[in-house]
Amino acid sequence: MTQPLWLFGTCLTILADHTTTGGQYDLIEGYFPPGTQTPLHRHPRYSEQLYVLEGEFTVWAGKDKVVLAAGENFLIAPGIPHVVGVFDKPARGLVVAAPSSFARLIAAVGTLNEQEASDMALFERISAEIGDELLGPPGMLPNSEGNFHDSL
Repeated sequence: MTQPLWLFGTCLTILADHTTTGGQYDLIEGYFPPGTQTPLHRHPRYSEQLYVLEGEFTVWAGKDKVVLAAGENFLIAPGIPHVVGVFDKPARGLVVAAPSSFARLIAAVGTLNEQEASDMALFERISAEIGDELLGPPGMLPNSEGNFHDSL
């Protein structure tokens, strides 16, 4: 379970999942190279708590934009459109997803090799099964109403 897996440019290690938490939460450690940004998405069925270990995360969540430094955290409630980006230098952080779902996606779609592309059809299928919704490509951000627009 603690094998690092690559998913869209980030290295993710599942530290705890439904098998060890009774389905209550997932705990994932992530390494994010500079220039990494998630696509605009939302998780209608679970919350996502981000905690920065090293570097900085920029988070756009609904109407909020926050820059988190080491030791800071941010809670993204279920259903909130959001993007997480790392820009100038690498960052490491923890993600707590509650209840457990996100680790299932990582385990199914993550690759052992950074250069190997993830299976997009599998990603879309597992995302749909756990209720995740992709709202746009990297570069698209939530706007001031919590919807989305096309710019960084």
